[in-house]
Amino acid sequence: MEKTWGDATLPQGMVTFLVGDDEERIEHVSKNVLCVRSVFFRTMFGIGMKERDAAEVTVLETDLASFTALVRYLLTDQLDLGEGEGEQARRALVLRQLAHKYQVPRLELLCSQALQESVGPATAVPLLEAAHTTGDGRLLAQCRRFVADHAAEVRASGGVEQLRDLGVAKGLLGDALDQVAELKGALRSHSRS
Repeated sequence: MEKTWGDATLPQGMVTFLVGDDEERIEHVSKNVLCVRSVFFRTMFGIGMKERDAAEVTVLETDLASFTALVRYLLTDQLDLGEGEGEQARRALVLRQLAHKYQVPRLELLCSQALQESVGPATAVPLLEAAHTTGDGRLLAQCRRFVADHAAEVRASGGVEQLRDLGVAKGLLGDALDQVAELKGALRSHSRS
């Protein structure tokens, strides 16, 4: 909050965000606080930009709950991922993308940590596909290892049925074939001794 003091270039006033296709409203958000917390907003509401004096700004390509979580984080420094294991993982994925877009690196890191902590039987496959799509190598490797180490639990949770991406399915099949080959090699060397 100290950064809001003494900077005459900060915009004054409030903004209402119209979020998504339905233009759901997040009302009366302080522009100057957004600007000190995010380089993106600092640019958006900067001198010479049309949004500086705008009362409303449209935000597309996200949902109300995720954008609200971004705004809440910027205003309160509190991370809100919702309730339930699957919902938290989904929100963390979307919020991490928003944090990247709006240049909030600490939030991006917190979301990445939450994703890594949320890998479980029911979330491993959807997170694996998301990691594949977004190019998150660390999460991809973690999910692949989890699926390999907990295959029966993932299968029982319906994780296999959740697979949509053929590339990910091929990767998991390759992992399974590698494990079979390792087991056969271990059995051969054990039977020789």
